[in-house]
Amino acid sequence: MKNEPSNDKTSIQVIERLVSLLDVLSNYQDPVSLKELAIETGLHPSTAHRILNDLVTTRFVDRAEPGTYRLGMRLLELGNIVKSRLNVREAALEFMRSLHRQTHQTVNLSVRQGDEIVYIDRAFSERSGMQVVRAIGGRAPLHLTSTGKLFLSLDEPKAIRAYATRTGLAGHNKNSITDLSKLEGELRSVREFGYARDNEELELGVRCMAAGIHDDSGKMIAGLSISAPADRLQEEWLEDLRRTAAQISATLGYVESQAL
Repeated sequence: MKNEPSNDKTSIQVIERLVSLLDVLSNYQDPVSLKELAIETGLHPSTAHRILNDLVTTRFVDRAEPGTYRLGMRLLELGNIVKSRLNVREAALEFMRSLHRQTHQTVNLSVRQGDEIVYIDRAFSERSGMQVVRAIGGRAPLHLTSTGKLFLSLDEPKAIRAYATRTGLAGHNKNSITDLSKLEGELRSVREFGYARDNEELELGVRCMAAGIHDDSGKMIAGLSISAPADRLQEEWLEDLRRTAAQISATLGYVESQAL
């Protein structure tokens, strides 16, 4: 039992040295010599060499050629596992709650599945003054929803026409867009301005605005929308919405310059 504190200290020291070597390697695109690694980490060359050999064995480091090292593929494999576990709902939830507290209106998170959007999360309260009709897991046509229009705007003209043929652009009420040319004009506006609206097209008395959420590859993977009674939706919320969507995208690894 007396040896445990000493062993713990030694283990932590080894981990710190290992991490310091990985940190230095991460600063270089080309292989780095053992001498340079020892200088930058402050480790004795023999100590650095011993740790690097263990890292090579476990594929965290590759030996490019005798005496030089670079980061290994095992790190990429682990990074991809972390990426796959980064759930858009988990990334979005606190941001959605914050936006709801600011607007006191329903905030929706939706994804595309085929010709519909699916609501996968929501932040709302009774104070919004609006009954939530579609529960989490509910679906709605792309062309009748703000988030759906965001996704449709990414499609090629041929795909949009095919969508219109498949769905018949069925409407829910007198405000629904059921004409292809009108829908195409709406989608042009979405592309131009970078956000979308639903002006009582899905439900009478309810208006929505939506902005896209992107992953680290730049792909739009979800839409964030504010739903409010038609007479309460405020234009100043649009910038808050877009900023919140950008914050969620950044959490998922999206860099805005990717869109340029």
